[in-house]
Parts: sequence; C-alpha cells; structure tokens
Amino acid sequence: MNSHSVISVNSVSNHQDLVIQGDKITSGLQGRIQIPGDKSISHRSLMLGALADGETVIHGLLLGEDPRSTAACFRAMGATISELNSTEVRVQGIGLGNLREPEDVLDTGNSGTTTRLMLGILASHPDRFFTVTGDHSIRSRPMSRVVKPLQQMGAQIWGRKGNSLAPLAIQGQTLNAITYESPIASAQVKSCILLAGLMVDGETTVTEPALSRDHSERMLRAFGAIVKVDPDRISATVVGGATLIGQTVIVPGDISSAAFWLVAGAIVPGSDLTIENVGMNPTRTGVLEALQMMGADIEILNAREVTGEPVADLRVRSSQLRGITLEGSIIPRLIDEVPILAVAAIFASGTTVIKDAEELRVKESDRITVMANQLNAMGAKVTELPDGMEIVGGTALTGAEVDSFTDHRIGMSLAIAALNAAGTTTIHRAEAASISYPTFVETLEGVVG
Repeated sequence: MNSHSVISVNSVSNHQDLVIQGDKITSGLQGRIQIPGDKSISHRSLMLGALADGETVIHGLLLGEDPRSTAACFRAMGATISELNSTEVRVQGIGLGNLREPEDVLDTGNSGTTTRLMLGILASHPDRFFTVTGDHSIRSRPMSRVVKPLQQMGAQIWGRKGNSLAPLAIQGQTLNAITYESPIASAQVKSCILLAGLMVDGETTVTEPALSRDHSERMLRAFGAIVKVDPDRISATVVGGATLIGQTVIVPGDISSAAFWLVAGAIVPGSDLTIENVGMNPTRTGVLEALQMMGADIEILNAREVTGEPVADLRVRSSQLRGITLEGSIIPRLIDEVPILAVAAIFASGTTVIKDAEELRVKESDRITVMANQLNAMGAKVTELPDGMEIVGGTALTGAEVDSFTDHRIGMSLAIAALNAAGTTTIHRAEAASISYPTFVETLEGVVG
C-alpha cells in the first residue's frame, strides 16, 4: 500500500492541513517506531546545563519548537549552546547565579514549561531585570500559580491581569526559603519553586495533593544538588547553595509521544507496533496503566535504566477495549495524554468517564472543550464535564473537517482518530505537531504501509 494515497499534507496560507483517508487503510499498522526525546527532560537538561559549571552533553534531545525556545532564551543570557540536534548537543554552562541580563525580551514561544520553570530561575538572580513573553497561547495561560509562591519567597514580578498573565517583568532578588503547599499537582509549579530554591539559604519545600512527574528532582540530583523526597508528605525539598556540575544526559523517548502509537496500535484492527526506547518514569506511566485497564494488549520489553531514568520498548497489538473511569491520583500522571485516551475511549465498549482533569482547560487550548467538539464533529458521543469528559464507546466515526486549534496534542489525537473513521478527515493547522513531534506525519506514513 502506498501511504501517500492515504495521508497527504496540503499547505494553506501559513498553515498545513493533514488529510487522512481512513477508508483506504485496509490492513493494520505495522513496524518499529523511534519516538522523539522526552520534552520534559529535554527542557531541564538545557536549563541545568546552562546553570552548571563546565560542559553538559545531551544525547537524544527533542528537536521540537519548545526546546528551541528554551535554548534561545538561555543563549540570550550567556550560555553557549551548540546547534540543536538529536545526536549530541553541547552546553557550556556559566554557573549558578551567573546568568546575564538579556538585551531584549525573552520569547518562550508556545512553551509553558520554558515560561514557568524559567521564572523561578530569573526571580532568584539579584540585580538583573528580565522580561518574558510568548505566543498568543502563552499570553493567555495562567502564570499566577508560579508567580504567587515566588512572591512569597520575595520575588518582584509584574504582569497583566494582576501579575497573572504574560508579558511578565521580573526584577531579580535574593529570595527566601519557604515551604509551599501547592493546591494542584503540577510538575511545572514544583520545578519552578525548586529551581528558585537553588540560590536561597536553607531548604525550600513543595508539597502536592498528588505526585506529579519527578524529572526535576532526578536531574537536579544528577547535577549535584541536594534533593530530599518524602513520599508520605508528597513533598520535594531542595537545599540551597549547591554547585551544579555539567553532566552527560541521555534523553529517553517521550511516553507522551508514544501514547499516540499505543492507542493507534490498539484501535486499528490487525496492528502490531513496537515503540522503542520509551521513558518509563513511574510518574509518567499513567497512560500505560489506563490503556492496560481498558484491555489493551501491551507488552513491556527490554526494560533497563539509562542515566537515572527507566526505559523500555513497548509492543502493542490491536485489541478490544472497554470503558473505564479515570480520576484521582492517576490524573497528574497522564494529564497530557487525556486527548489521545479520549480517542481510545471512542473505540471501547461501554462508557469512559474522565474526571479531576480541569487542568486541561488551561493548556495550549481548552482541551476538554476542543476535543469534545472536534470528536463530536466526527460522530463521537462526547459530553463535557466541568473537570473532564464522558465518552460513549462503540460509535462509528465519519471523516470530517476538524481543527487542531494550534494545539499539538489535539492535532495528533485527531489524526489517530481519523485512521478509524470512514471517509476523509482534514485536520486544519496540523503543523502544530512540530511543537513536540516534528516527524509525526513521516512516522504515520511509515506505519500505515
């Protein structure tokens, strides 16, 4: 089968439409897939490399637009970062506390991780002034969740709408250690405060209502910081005054990117896919557990550890899924994968209910509303809930014109849904996938046949 007869990309003005003809997929998806490097780890390796003494060498960096934004910001503040590639990136750090005041506004693009984590770093650099902004999405996303705890530490930050929206201006200060009880389980909030705590006297602690991803804690330790974790309190503590030392970082494949192929392999009849080198950090494997609860045929192969992060290959074969309820402590561990899990739920028997996921409303788009509307346009039965959605499975999808709303996870999730839809689906603004998965369409063509 010629995949180009099934999948095509059309340029429309400054955007791209992805066209998928589901009717022409007459056999299952087959092949071995290498996914991009983990976005969360890529960001943190660039940031900590810039703050460290000596050189950091990064293998497997994600080449998406978000890490490019991180690299550009830290170059503007004095770090030397080689051209980004997935083989080897070298970062010559300038030492903790030595970022220089940039001559221009720091532009974080579409990256919420860059914006929020960097605020903690900038706020703790005394006698320097910074201005941070991003694209339209970033300028509408809530920043008060990190600004308020930073202000409790003594930070001076100003922005629109009561200092809650970018552009944000930061006058660096000598901050104070705090214990912050976060009302939400958010790795971005936790990481921002811990990064600010690197340069304060004493111990800075963050507690959470549920455990969020722990890449910052792992990597801070690897670079030489003293980090204490209390699983009973669900807390993380950083001891100020450490010296960070450049490291070699091997970035595993991003399980959030693997999730699209796990669902595709499960729902397209006759499929057999193996996804290689997937990061299996237990704070990120909620999507794997959810699919296994739904009855997906997923085999974990070649489990190993790479530079402090668990890694494995995942084999998925088509299977009959069943509806489940997702809520509570598992949600922070799969929050980014809810859009693609909603697609899986359409092809499951029974009803799937997703709750406690109101965080989805303040991502790159309102992912609850957008996914419900776009999937319903294809014939699904998705009902919005204030904090999630209810999906009635077993409804056949029909190709339609849908839109990514410039949200990378929405666009890719709709593409996977289109594989099982009768007729032609056109996904507008599909270029959004480049934020986290620049080779998504190429990989899709490869597994279709």
